[in-house]
Amino acid sequence: MDLAPITIFTYNRPWHTKKTIDALKDNHMAEKSDLIIFSDGPRSDDDKAYVESVRRYINVVTGFKKVIIVEREKNIGLSGSIISGVTEVMKQYGRVIVVEDDLVSSPYFLKFMNDGLDFYRDVENVISIHGYIYPVQGHLPDTFFLKGADCWGWATWARGWAYFNPDGKHLLKGIKEGKLGEEFDYNGAYPFTKTLQDQTKGKNDSWAIRWHASAFLSEKLTLYPGRSLIRNIGTDLSGVHSGKTKVFDTEMSQEPITISDIPIEENHVVKLKIKRYFRKIKPGIAERAKNNIVRIFR
Repeated sequence: MDLAPITIFTYNRPWHTKKTIDALKDNHMAEKSDLIIFSDGPRSDDDKAYVESVRRYINVVTGFKKVIIVEREKNIGLSGSIISGVTEVMKQYGRVIVVEDDLVSSPYFLKFMNDGLDFYRDVENVISIHGYIYPVQGHLPDTFFLKGADCWGWATWARGWAYFNPDGKHLLKGIKEGKLGEEFDYNGAYPFTKTLQDQTKGKNDSWAIRWHASAFLSEKLTLYPGRSLIRNIGTDLSGVHSGKTKVFDTEMSQEPITISDIPIEENHVVKLKIKRYFRKIKPGIAERAKNNIVRIFR
């Protein structure tokens, strides 16, 4: 199997970054995988010391096949960093596993990502593989598909990333003209359309809502695990785009998740469970937690 490079996006959180990388090092495929770390530049003099602390740490990271560091001189923000970084990696590798600096992974996260990339590499309807799943009520199948794309520990191919459209206004127009707002918002359970609308007005700079909308409008599917392989440790007021909340906390799987042949279609039973989860949590809490960025879209 041709292992995909792991790409991490960091900024000014040394503790979170170390936790994220330590967890990846415990993955069974880490030592055979290239690790590419993008370090965004400081936004202000107050951030400079924290950014330098992150860079001192990442420059001595070991445990991977190869470690490549890309240090940005200026701050281009999370959105600019991820969009440009993923695009750069795709030109060389053709596939990528993406992790932000506040995502702790299960020891079987890399296996699921690489297995998924290998299994569905030629299936045009599948745009990406995702590692996180909400703490919904009830049993979930080992794997399933949902329409759109996601952003808490994910992977894709160059063919999948080619669908990404950075033009939020174009995406919003497509949703409105297609009268797709109700479906996009999980029948009103979560305000994804408003998040996209806010992005077009400059109220947020979310790459993730545009990634999700790009996949959604293209009728593409993302593969999910029935047990989460990711836990977010950034909802502690430490992140630029996160608030403090526990509504997304979930137990990580400590066992591998097998990818098998399932129907290439959205699982409406799982979608209903997620819709109920969205209705159960208070939208105000979720919006504050993500600062209206909405990094998880299911």
